[in-house]
Amino acid sequence: MFDLQVGFLPFVAVLVLFVFSSIKILREYERGVIFLLGRFWKVKGPGLVIVIPGLQQIVKVDLRVVTMDVPSQDVISRDNVSVQVNAIVFFRVVDPEKAIIQVENYLVATSQLAQTTLRAVLGKHELDEMLIERERLNIDVQQILDAQTDSWGIKVANVEIKHIDLNESMIRAIARQAEAERERRAKVIHAEGERQAAQALIEAAEMLAREPAAMQLRYLQTLTQVAGDKSSTLVFPVPVDLVGSLLGRSGTTPPAASSN
Repeated sequence: MFDLQVGFLPFVAVLVLFVFSSIKILREYERGVIFLLGRFWKVKGPGLVIVIPGLQQIVKVDLRVVTMDVPSQDVISRDNVSVQVNAIVFFRVVDPEKAIIQVENYLVATSQLAQTTLRAVLGKHELDEMLIERERLNIDVQQILDAQTDSWGIKVANVEIKHIDLNESMIRAIARQAEAERERRAKVIHAEGERQAAQALIEAAEMLAREPAAMQLRYLQTLTQVAGDKSSTLVFPVPVDLVGSLLGRSGTTPPAASSN
Protein backbone atom coordinates (compact mmCIF):
# COMPACT_ATOMS: atom_id res chain seq x y z
CA MET A 1 0.00 0.00 0.00
CA PHE A 2 2.85 2.34 0.89
CA ASP A 3 4.59 1.56 -2.38
CA LEU A 4 1.41 2.45 -4.27
CA GLN A 5 1.21 5.83 -2.59
CA VAL A 6 4.84 6.56 -3.31
CA GLY A 7 4.36 5.71 -6.95
CA PHE A 8 1.28 7.90 -7.12
CA LEU A 9 3.07 11.03 -5.78
CA PRO A 10 4.87 11.92 -9.05
CA PHE A 11 1.57 11.76 -10.89
CA VAL A 12 -0.02 14.13 -8.38
CA ALA A 13 2.93 16.49 -8.61
CA VAL A 14 2.71 16.57 -12.38
CA LEU A 15 -1.04 17.15 -12.17
CA VAL A 16 -0.56 20.06 -9.76
CA LEU A 17 2.10 21.63 -11.99
CA PHE A 18 -0.20 21.18 -14.98
CA VAL A 19 -3.07 22.95 -13.22
CA PHE A 20 -0.92 25.83 -12.02
CA SER A 21 0.70 26.30 -15.43
CA SER A 22 -2.72 26.48 -17.07
CA ILE A 23 -3.94 29.31 -14.85
CA LYS A 24 -3.19 32.84 -16.08
CA ILE A 25 -4.30 36.05 -14.40
CA LEU A 26 -4.60 39.15 -16.57
CA ARG A 27 -4.75 42.65 -15.14
CA GLU A 28 -7.46 45.15 -16.03
CA TYR A 29 -5.31 46.78 -18.71
CA GLU A 30 -4.16 43.46 -20.23
CA ARG A 31 -5.67 41.13 -22.79
CA GLY A 32 -4.58 37.67 -23.82
CA VAL A 33 -4.54 36.52 -27.44
CA ILE A 34 -5.12 32.74 -27.32
CA PHE A 35 -3.77 30.40 -30.02
CA LEU A 36 -5.06 26.83 -30.27
CA LEU A 37 -2.63 24.52 -32.08
CA GLY A 38 -1.06 27.55 -33.74
CA ARG A 39 -4.34 29.05 -34.94
CA PHE A 40 -5.97 32.15 -33.48
CA TRP A 41 -8.79 31.17 -31.16
CA LYS A 42 -10.00 34.18 -29.16
CA VAL A 43 -9.04 37.18 -27.04
CA LYS A 44 -9.56 36.79 -23.31
CA GLY A 45 -9.22 38.91 -20.22
CA PRO A 46 -9.05 40.57 -17.87
CA GLY A 47 -9.19 38.23 -14.87
CA LEU A 48 -8.66 34.48 -14.65
CA VAL A 49 -7.85 32.68 -17.91
CA ILE A 50 -7.36 28.92 -18.33
CA VAL A 51 -4.80 27.88 -20.94
CA ILE A 52 -4.21 24.21 -21.77
CA PRO A 53 -0.45 23.66 -21.84
CA GLY A 54 0.83 22.13 -25.03
CA LEU A 55 -2.36 22.88 -26.93
CA GLN A 56 -2.85 26.57 -26.32
CA GLN A 57 -0.51 29.53 -26.12
CA ILE A 58 -1.25 33.01 -24.79
CA VAL A 59 0.30 36.31 -25.82
CA LYS A 60 -0.32 39.23 -23.47
CA VAL A 61 -1.09 42.66 -24.88
CA ASP A 62 -0.96 45.91 -22.89
CA LEU A 63 -3.86 48.27 -23.67
CA ARG A 64 -2.44 51.33 -21.90
CA VAL A 65 -1.26 54.40 -23.79
CA VAL A 66 2.35 54.04 -24.90
CA THR A 67 4.59 57.12 -24.87
CA MET A 68 7.16 56.67 -27.62
CA ASP A 69 10.07 59.03 -28.11
CA VAL A 70 10.90 59.51 -31.78
CA PRO A 71 14.68 60.00 -32.09
CA SER A 72 16.09 63.10 -33.74
CA GLN A 73 15.59 63.08 -37.51
CA ASP A 74 17.51 65.01 -40.17
CA VAL A 75 14.92 66.89 -42.22
CA ILE A 76 15.47 69.08 -45.27
CA SER A 77 12.71 71.65 -45.59
CA ARG A 78 11.16 72.75 -48.84
CA ASP A 79 13.43 75.82 -48.92
CA ASN A 80 16.51 73.55 -48.56
CA VAL A 81 17.24 74.18 -44.88
CA SER A 82 18.64 71.26 -42.89
CA VAL A 83 17.16 70.87 -39.40
CA GLN A 84 16.98 68.16 -36.75
CA VAL A 85 13.53 67.33 -35.42
CA ASN A 86 12.38 64.97 -32.68
CA ALA A 87 8.89 64.21 -31.41
CA ILE A 88 6.73 62.17 -29.05
CA VAL A 89 3.98 59.79 -30.19
CA PHE A 90 1.12 58.71 -27.93
CA PHE A 91 -0.71 55.56 -29.04
CA ARG A 92 -2.44 52.47 -27.68
CA VAL A 93 -3.64 49.07 -28.86
CA VAL A 94 -7.38 48.94 -29.57
CA ASP A 95 -7.48 45.54 -31.31
CA PRO A 96 -5.15 42.96 -29.69
CA GLU A 97 -5.80 40.40 -32.41
CA LYS A 98 -4.54 42.67 -35.19
CA ALA A 99 -1.64 43.96 -33.09
CA ILE A 100 -0.30 40.41 -32.65
CA ILE A 101 -1.24 38.79 -35.97
CA GLN A 102 -0.93 41.58 -38.55
CA VAL A 103 2.51 42.86 -37.53
CA GLU A 104 5.55 41.15 -36.01
CA ASN A 105 6.33 43.83 -33.41
CA TYR A 106 3.86 46.71 -33.30
CA LEU A 107 6.13 48.82 -31.07
CA VAL A 108 9.07 48.71 -33.49
CA ALA A 109 6.80 49.09 -36.52
CA THR A 110 5.07 52.16 -35.06
CA SER A 111 8.42 53.73 -34.15
CA GLN A 112 9.85 53.25 -37.65
CA LEU A 113 6.67 54.52 -39.29
CA ALA A 114 6.67 57.60 -37.04
CA GLN A 115 10.23 58.47 -38.08
CA THR A 116 9.56 58.22 -41.81
CA THR A 117 6.24 60.07 -41.54
CA LEU A 118 7.85 62.88 -39.55
CA ARG A 119 10.52 63.38 -42.21
CA ALA A 120 8.01 63.19 -45.07
CA VAL A 121 5.52 65.68 -43.59
CA LEU A 122 8.03 68.27 -42.42
CA GLY A 123 9.98 68.05 -45.68
CA LYS A 124 6.95 69.47 -47.51
CA HIS A 125 7.04 72.73 -45.53
CA GLU A 126 9.39 75.68 -45.34
CA LEU A 127 11.37 76.51 -42.22
CA ASP A 128 9.10 79.40 -41.24
CA GLU A 129 6.08 77.10 -41.35
CA MET A 130 7.86 74.54 -39.14
CA LEU A 131 8.56 77.19 -36.52
CA ILE A 132 5.20 78.96 -36.63
CA GLU A 133 2.60 76.32 -37.53
CA ARG A 134 3.78 73.52 -35.25
CA GLU A 135 0.25 72.64 -34.10
CA ARG A 136 -0.92 72.06 -37.66
CA LEU A 137 2.12 69.88 -38.35
CA ASN A 138 1.36 67.82 -35.24
CA ILE A 139 -2.16 67.18 -36.51
CA ASP A 140 -0.93 66.25 -40.00
CA VAL A 141 1.57 63.69 -38.65
CA GLN A 142 -1.01 62.27 -36.23
CA GLN A 143 -3.66 61.79 -38.92
CA ILE A 144 -1.24 60.05 -41.29
CA LEU A 145 0.10 57.74 -38.56
CA ASP A 146 -3.39 56.91 -37.33
CA ALA A 147 -4.56 55.98 -40.83
CA GLN A 148 -1.55 53.76 -41.55
CA THR A 149 -1.56 51.95 -38.19
CA ASP A 150 -5.29 51.26 -38.21
CA SER A 151 -4.74 47.88 -39.89
CA TRP A 152 -2.43 46.95 -36.99
CA GLY A 153 -5.09 47.65 -34.36
CA ILE A 154 -3.23 50.79 -33.22
CA LYS A 155 -4.85 54.13 -32.36
CA VAL A 156 -2.49 57.12 -32.49
CA ALA A 157 -3.91 59.62 -30.05
CA ASN A 158 -1.45 62.48 -30.36
CA VAL A 159 1.87 63.57 -31.83
CA GLU A 160 3.95 66.40 -30.37
CA ILE A 161 7.02 67.86 -32.07
CA LYS A 162 9.50 68.55 -29.26
CA HIS A 163 12.45 70.39 -30.77
CA ILE A 164 13.46 71.86 -34.12
CA ASP A 165 17.21 72.39 -33.92
CA LEU A 166 19.14 74.60 -36.35
CA ASN A 167 22.88 74.83 -36.90
CA GLU A 168 24.82 77.91 -35.81
CA SER A 169 25.10 79.44 -39.29
CA MET A 170 21.35 79.20 -39.81
CA ILE A 171 20.69 80.79 -36.41
CA ARG A 172 22.91 83.73 -37.34
CA ALA A 173 21.21 84.05 -40.72
CA ILE A 174 17.78 84.12 -39.07
CA ALA A 175 19.01 86.77 -36.61
CA ARG A 176 20.25 88.93 -39.50
CA GLN A 177 16.96 88.45 -41.30
CA ALA A 178 15.00 89.46 -38.21
CA GLU A 179 17.19 92.57 -37.77
CA ALA A 180 16.68 93.55 -41.40
CA GLU A 181 12.94 93.06 -41.01
CA ARG A 182 12.88 95.32 -37.94
CA GLU A 183 14.82 98.03 -39.79
CA ARG A 184 12.47 97.77 -42.76
CA ARG A 185 9.42 98.16 -40.53
CA ALA A 186 10.99 101.15 -38.76
CA LYS A 187 11.67 102.85 -42.09
CA VAL A 188 8.16 102.15 -43.31
CA ILE A 189 6.66 103.58 -40.12
CA HIS A 190 8.89 106.66 -40.37
CA ALA A 191 8.00 107.20 -44.02
CA GLU A 192 4.30 106.81 -43.24
CA GLY A 193 4.63 109.42 -40.48
CA GLU A 194 6.35 111.83 -42.87
CA ARG A 195 3.61 111.31 -45.44
CA GLN A 196 0.87 111.97 -42.92
CA ALA A 197 2.66 115.08 -41.64
CA ALA A 198 3.10 116.42 -45.18
CA GLN A 199 -0.55 115.75 -45.93
CA ALA A 200 -1.56 117.61 -42.78
CA LEU A 201 0.63 120.60 -43.74
CA ILE A 202 -0.92 120.70 -47.21
CA GLU A 203 -4.42 120.67 -45.75
CA ALA A 204 -3.49 123.41 -43.26
CA ALA A 205 -1.95 125.58 -46.01
CA GLU A 206 -5.05 125.19 -48.16
CA MET A 207 -7.30 126.19 -45.25
CA LEU A 208 -5.17 129.24 -44.41
CA ALA A 209 -5.16 130.28 -48.06
CA ARG A 210 -8.95 130.22 -48.10
CA GLU A 211 -9.23 132.18 -44.81
CA PRO A 212 -6.78 135.15 -44.48
CA ALA A 213 -8.10 135.95 -41.01
CA ALA A 214 -7.06 132.48 -39.87
CA MET A 215 -3.53 133.25 -41.03
CA GLN A 216 -3.50 136.40 -38.92
CA LEU A 217 -4.75 134.52 -35.86
CA ARG A 218 -2.06 131.91 -36.36
CA TYR A 219 0.56 134.67 -36.60
CA LEU A 220 -0.64 136.28 -33.36
CA GLN A 221 -0.66 132.91 -31.63
CA THR A 222 2.95 132.34 -32.66
CA LEU A 223 3.91 135.78 -31.30
CA THR A 224 2.26 134.95 -27.98
CA GLN A 225 4.20 131.72 -27.72
CA VAL A 226 7.50 133.43 -28.58
CA ALA A 227 6.87 136.27 -26.11
CA GLY A 228 6.66 133.79 -23.29
CA ASP A 229 10.40 133.14 -23.59
CA LYS A 230 12.03 136.11 -21.78
CA SER A 231 15.58 134.89 -22.11
CA SER A 232 16.04 136.01 -25.71
CA THR A 233 15.39 139.03 -27.87
CA LEU A 234 13.57 138.42 -31.12
CA VAL A 235 13.07 140.65 -34.14
CA PHE A 236 10.19 139.68 -36.35
CA PRO A 237 8.52 141.35 -39.33
CA VAL A 238 4.94 142.53 -39.15
CA PRO A 239 2.84 142.15 -42.29
CA VAL A 240 1.48 145.44 -43.64
CA ASP A 241 -1.99 144.07 -44.11
CA LEU A 242 -2.04 142.94 -40.47
CA VAL A 243 -1.01 146.45 -39.27
CA GLY A 244 -3.57 148.02 -41.55
CA SER A 245 -6.34 145.85 -40.25
CA LEU A 246 -5.41 146.61 -36.65
CA LEU A 247 -5.18 150.40 -37.26
CA GLY A 248 -8.38 150.34 -39.24
CA ARG A 249 -10.19 148.91 -36.24
CA SER A 250 -8.74 151.67 -33.98
CA GLY A 251 -9.66 154.50 -36.42
CA THR A 252 -6.06 155.61 -37.12
CA THR A 253 -4.78 156.00 -40.64
CA PRO A 254 -1.43 154.37 -41.23
CA PRO A 255 1.31 156.79 -42.29
CA ALA A 256 1.94 156.98 -45.98
CA ALA A 257 5.30 156.04 -47.30
CA SER A 258 7.32 159.14 -48.29
CA SER A 259 9.20 159.25 -51.48
CA ASN A 260 12.08 161.55 -52.36
